[in-house]
Amino acid sequence: MGAAIITHSAEETEALGKKIGSNLKGDEVIALFGGLGMGKTAFVRGLAEGLGIDPNEVSSPTFAIVHEHEGKTMLYHFDMYRVESWDDLYSTGFFDYIGNGVIVTEWSENIEGALPEERITIEISAPDHDDTRVFRINGIELE
Repeated sequence: MGAAIITHSAEETEALGKKIGSNLKGDEVIALFGGLGMGKTAFVRGLAEGLGIDPNEVSSPTFAIVHEHEGKTMLYHFDMYRVESWDDLYSTGFFDYIGNGVIVTEWSENIEGALPEERITIEISAPDHDDTRVFRINGIELE
């Protein structure tokens, strides 16, 4: 069923992202699932750092749909919140990015049927009302 990892702060969430980022080959698709305030962008900041990218460059691409970051490999950070149809998805260029770097998608719920089978899936939930987050991770082995 994959690993379940608990973080207790944005800093721990970023550290988890960094750990995963430093273990990537460079062509993975990472699908993030979780509602508002779950720490998706904090996780991507850490992921970027693990790929040799300044984490301060990472922000939510809500209005741009995709942000591109160059490190030891390219990182393509998508926000699929406003994607509501196949036409919307095609207009993002999403399929052209696959295999050309690490792709991480926020709001993967909106494109679940279009995600490749070979992917890392991360479901984020908050069991209480503080900064604790549960990350259920499938598709990558963590030590």
